[in-house]
Amino acid sequence: MKFGEFTVEDAEDVVLAHAVKLPDGTLAKGHRLQRADIARLRAAGVASVIAARLDPGDIGEDEAARRLANAIACDHMRFSEAATGRVNVYSTTEGLFVVNRHAVDRLNRVDAGITLACLADHVPVKSGDMVATFKIIPLAVPGDKVEIACEALQAETVFEVKPFAMHSVWLIATELPSLKTAVMDKTARLLMRRLTASDSRLAREERVAHRVEPVAAAIRKAADAQGRDPRLIVLFGASAVIDGEDVIPAAIRRAGGEVIQVGMPVDPGNLLVLGRVGDIPVIGAPGCARSPKENGFDWVLDRILAGERPDALDISGMGVGGLLMEIQSRPHLRDAEKHPGRPAKIAALILAAGKATRMGEGGAHKLLAEFDGVPLVRRCALAAIDSGVSSVSVVTGHRHLEIEAVLSGLELAIVHNPDFASGMASSLVAGFLSEAASQADGILVMLADMPGVSTADLDALMEGFRQAHGQAVVRAVSRGKRGNPVILPRQLYDAVMRLEGDVGARHIVETAGLPVVDVDIGDSAHLDVDTPEAVIAAGGILKE
Repeated sequence: MKFGEFTVEDAEDVVLAHAVKLPDGTLAKGHRLQRADIARLRAAGVASVIAARLDPGDIGEDEAARRLANAIACDHMRFSEAATGRVNVYSTTEGLFVVNRHAVDRLNRVDAGITLACLADHVPVKSGDMVATFKIIPLAVPGDKVEIACEALQAETVFEVKPFAMHSVWLIATELPSLKTAVMDKTARLLMRRLTASDSRLAREERVAHRVEPVAAAIRKAADAQGRDPRLIVLFGASAVIDGEDVIPAAIRRAGGEVIQVGMPVDPGNLLVLGRVGDIPVIGAPGCARSPKENGFDWVLDRILAGERPDALDISGMGVGGLLMEIQSRPHLRDAEKHPGRPAKIAALILAAGKATRMGEGGAHKLLAEFDGVPLVRRCALAAIDSGVSSVSVVTGHRHLEIEAVLSGLELAIVHNPDFASGMASSLVAGFLSEAASQADGILVMLADMPGVSTADLDALMEGFRQAHGQAVVRAVSRGKRGNPVILPRQLYDAVMRLEGDVGARHIVETAGLPVVDVDIGDSAHLDVDTPEAVIAAGGILKE
């Protein structure tokens, strides 16, 4: 291929490196000039163009990218149309992205103009997440190089998405006087959340004394249980494992199983135990798995749910990248593929579950206070329903029967949160687990105690989200000061699912590394009514 500046007289059949604007239209980059194009260029007074003349056997950028993509098995993946020398690859399922690094390196060393970039090995992905991209750098590459690259892609599995499979999971937790029941309850809840992506279920929880024989008996019981789904046993010890003969590994052996590995080079997660009873994997979870933060337990759990059976060699090979500390290392996946005619789908989630403690013990509920004759929670729901959202869900908890009664007749879904007393995080999680949320590109999170937020405000926020192609957090502000509502894109769903306690999504927004688009909606962004005085000052009428 010859690249450079060509006179118009010598430009027939060259491929344009840059778009050329003409009085009667534009010749796009990548366009191969024909005789009619030459006449148009002459008529416009264009003397020369920057372009490439292909040599015999050269293949244009789009065709080369298309051939590379066609060399990959498309199981659980889809491919974009080739454009500007690029084909993007997307997952079509919830699963684990697995890549052969050496194979990717070999491909990228065939020719500098032929490139493949992809996610890191063993990264969990959702349906629609971008996992890889083929990009041809020049306007064309030699055909023999493309052939060599395609042969490399066909010779072995370079990358794939392994779908998560539903498992029946038994949780065995050991008890000591020093371990609070509330901690064990929280542990079970977190494990259930970690199983959500695979549609796995917590079949049973057993709590036994922290001694070898009771734990071994519980393992045998779990292993003997009948069922059609693949099984997994998770052990949470009340005390950390510090030796290969400690309670958890000793109990696995006593139950007739084998211990594959004690300890792993991932921090947090060092004290994990991996074993097997027959063909059933057994994970002795480290203490850090009682936290929603990513740790070594997640790495092993994801592999098992994706159908892998990690061994000691796999575990010992996790050290590079295994220093997690406080880092959220799961990637913020981008979806650069545009969907003409398909605007981002946004679901509204209204939080109305709180105890409203500042209203006074046994006092009037702020969400039932009337503004212009309409209960506040209904007013909020109507603003959302009249906006451009795809669906509206309301999370209820405290005095839910009264809240749900004033919402009757509206086109919305009720999501009851029985754990509302634990704080806002549980309501966010309940809402994000809803079917409507799972189908949306973004969630518009609204607080039900903000009487000033209007339909126009919500539409302005959604317009900002769509202009960002669904790849940014969009936040209501007033004179530059952050407020509510906020739209969270799909990339942050997993982080929300790991929230605990009386916290919202602010920390996630500030640490995610995604762009944040601020939309000024005036004083409404800060006007919430937490006290009887605030309700009255905002123009509301309290109702018992």
